[in-house]
Amino acid sequence: MGIKFGASAGGAQKNTLDQYVYKMGDNSVRMFGDLLPRYIYWVKGTSDKNLPMECLSFDREAEAFLNKDKDWVREFFPDLKCGWSYSIQCIDPIDGKVKILNLKKKLMEQIKIAAEDLGDPTDPVTGWDIHFKKAKNGPNVYNVEYTLQPIKCQKSVRPLNDVEKAAIEAAKAIDELLPRPTPDAQKELLDRIFAEGAGADSNEDDSIKDAFDVS
Repeated sequence: MGIKFGASAGGAQKNTLDQYVYKMGDNSVRMFGDLLPRYIYWVKGTSDKNLPMECLSFDREAEAFLNKDKDWVREFFPDLKCGWSYSIQCIDPIDGKVKILNLKKKLMEQIKIAAEDLGDPTDPVTGWDIHFKKAKNGPNVYNVEYTLQPIKCQKSVRPLNDVEKAAIEAAKAIDELLPRPTPDAQKELLDRIFAEGAGADSNEDDSIKDAFDVS
């Protein structure tokens, strides 16, 4: 679909989505809206920055690897594995802002179990705040555990307040914020990454960084 000439920004817009940052110790968020199922590859760019690229073999709606679309990452990096990367929007009670919550798989499994008793946490009337703890469980940076706090969750069953309702009403749908790329767009980005990598001291193209920036 086209846009009116005067409405054009004249170039690609940088993605400046707020991301929820997990902190050590207690965390709390109120999730809302649709869950976005995805699997993501992390591709090394020319500046050694890992860039997220969606696995196009995975179908979001079916939540299955249906291989309907050409997945060019597999062509460029046949040994690279994609990882579970489900996302949803949330309200961070610390600053009241709407943010993207990139879920942790084990935490998601605990939320689903709790929802069997407490109901849908995203419901605006009968939903509940997600309370969980992040803690180290080993010496390495990846040794982190996320534990849902079900008693706190049960005590936080509540309707959204007016400020939260307004924030959610103003938010875009998550699939608009994180659109699924087309195979052609994915291949174009990979071609550009490889072209940039051909130079010994070339810097990553700003348009490549903007296309992947989700900070």
